[in-house]
Amino acid sequence: MTDEHFWVWAPHRDRVRLAVGPAEHPMTRDERGWWHAHVPGTGDGTDYAYLLDDDPTPLPDPRSRWQPAGVHGPSRRYDHRAYRWGDGAWTGRALAGSVIYELHIGTFTGQGTFNAALEHLDHLVDLGVDFVEVLPVNAFDGTAGWGYDGVAWGAVHEPYGGPTAFKRFVDACHARGVGVLLDVVYNHLGPSGAYLDRFGPYFAGRTIWGPALNLDGQDSDEVRRYVIDNALSWLRDFHVDGLRLDAVHALVDRGATHLLEELAAEVDALSAGLRRPLHLIAESDLNDPKLVTSRDAGGYGLTAQWCDDLHHALHVALTGETDGYYRDFAQPGALATTLRRAFFHAGTWSSFRGRTHGRPIDPSRHSGHRFLCYLQTHDQIGNRARGDRLSATISPRRLLCGAAIVFCSPYTPMLFMGEEWAASSPWQFFASFTDPALASAVRDGRRAEFAAHGWGESEVPDPLDHRTVVRSTLPWAELHDPAHRAVYETYRSLIALRRAHPALADPRLDRFGVHTRDNCLILRRGDHRVLVNLGPDETTVVLDVPPTPPLLTVGDVETTDQRVRLAPDSFAVF
Repeated sequence: MTDEHFWVWAPHRDRVRLAVGPAEHPMTRDERGWWHAHVPGTGDGTDYAYLLDDDPTPLPDPRSRWQPAGVHGPSRRYDHRAYRWGDGAWTGRALAGSVIYELHIGTFTGQGTFNAALEHLDHLVDLGVDFVEVLPVNAFDGTAGWGYDGVAWGAVHEPYGGPTAFKRFVDACHARGVGVLLDVVYNHLGPSGAYLDRFGPYFAGRTIWGPALNLDGQDSDEVRRYVIDNALSWLRDFHVDGLRLDAVHALVDRGATHLLEELAAEVDALSAGLRRPLHLIAESDLNDPKLVTSRDAGGYGLTAQWCDDLHHALHVALTGETDGYYRDFAQPGALATTLRRAFFHAGTWSSFRGRTHGRPIDPSRHSGHRFLCYLQTHDQIGNRARGDRLSATISPRRLLCGAAIVFCSPYTPMLFMGEEWAASSPWQFFASFTDPALASAVRDGRRAEFAAHGWGESEVPDPLDHRTVVRSTLPWAELHDPAHRAVYETYRSLIALRRAHPALADPRLDRFGVHTRDNCLILRRGDHRVLVNLGPDETTVVLDVPPTPPLLTVGDVETTDQRVRLAPDSFAVF
């Protein structure tokens, strides 16, 4: 929108009026279904809404930049040019070799705001983080939530501080040399405040989470543009360095050029213009390397994707859990197999799905940095009945053994906030919908979901209870506790090792060796060896490289010449 100019796409409406305060202004339709109005004196900070046909209910702008009164209230004009950026020297960061830290603004601090988060950015710098990946900040109904029920995709959630506060957060990260990735959700809209379908044919079908977008049907060109323009705005107007695309397997697009490929091409063009790297990281359940294969080679050209198979293999090896989708990863050698090729299900049978799943990657063509590796994420913690972290199940030493595998692998490591000190807080599912009927449905649905797996009603936290949010908030004071501090220092040391020894961050999968011997996992990283004993018994390994003092050890490790003795839940990096 330019100053004093308003426009909105409503191709099948007979009349659209612009409401500015008590005044109504008629709008004029063009041949593409866009309605326009020019209203003098309506600059930055003006509240407005749209009236469709004879409906007296004013609706917020589908492309709203600011929703200070919530997702049901009027939109407010916001001029991106007004913010004075301080990151003119920022040239971005490559993903290869980097470490990502996933955080949720609402529970990262007790205040749950961008301004409060600034106080802990130096902690992330000290840890050695290269990127923060921020869970969705788009506007959703209520005050507290994960952010995946957003409905105003271009407006920053007001309780977090609104659009200008988010810019200050990005600016502050860049000032410290930390890039910002933003989680965005294009596969569905939330259940409250999703007014898009009143303006036009935005929806076609449903996902398991809500209405899906019309990406390939009649009038879909403008819907696709809606997604792409939103993505480009985050990258251009908010200076974020990349986007994490939620559940792209739920984007139904039968067109010749998939939305993801089109989006990647547009982002690459913007990256060239801005002269800094921009990243697109998919969450995908497809196990299809096409997503991260270059467009020149017939792929979609995304930068990277989350790799849940790596998580599942690590989780089973560390915890012994084998329920549900973990069952296949209990097979002998599953962890080593998955570490070698990223996907465990690669054109192979998946018992959880009851069918063959996935396609293999080519280690000589696909770089490991294109696959994110993690022990914990918001999903893998928050979608457990109690939202319990790994540290609630396994010992700190065993957690650190898992971290050694992640940080010394050829993949892009990611950790979830608080993991670096084995935070005692759970991260549970929570929401704060204002509609009592919807709130009740969410509460009952959550309990019914876990009742089917044997959980009692009292064992599943109430997602609408504010105490659930409080429990899920990071307890920063634990960093002063010696036990938690020891975990933090080891995480910090592992990240420092990746920086000091390039072979530990080498993403070439065809140069990466994985072996198992007497329950000991051995990672070959150039001239370095990483030994991790996840078994129940002490083991001894004979190194195949000249003996050197270990770079880092945790647990009971003893070296004699080329022989290394490791107690259970111990690791050594040579």
